[in-house]
Amino acid sequence: QVQLVESGGGLVQAGGSLRLSCAASRSIGSINVMAWYRQAPGKQRELVAHITSGGTRNYADSVKGRFTISRDNAKNTVYLQMNSLTPEDTAVYYCWLPPNWGQGTQVTVSS
Repeated sequence: QVQLVESGGGLVQAGGSLRLSCAASRSIGSINVMAWYRQAPGKQRELVAHITSGGTRNYADSVKGRFTISRDNAKNTVYLQMNSLTPEDTAVYYCWLPPNWGQGTQVTVSS
């Protein structure tokens, strides 16, 4: 069982930036795929971005060009840099290291 601790969420104005972090309780070097998901009120959880151990990244169409996922195996941490935020990005963001989920961090973007 891996414990995941997310941080970096908060309230930001539209057009602003946030960087989310997800720190794992053990080495992530052997984990092939890591991802960020989000869930807005009344909506299903959706995949935002994932990254493989080889560095391949994929993004939801809604965040392409604005969000960047990265991982630092030495720090056992995965990041999500979010730029040009819009109110539609408001959600709880979850880190996923299969099969484990983080507790979520709230991101609120005001217009």
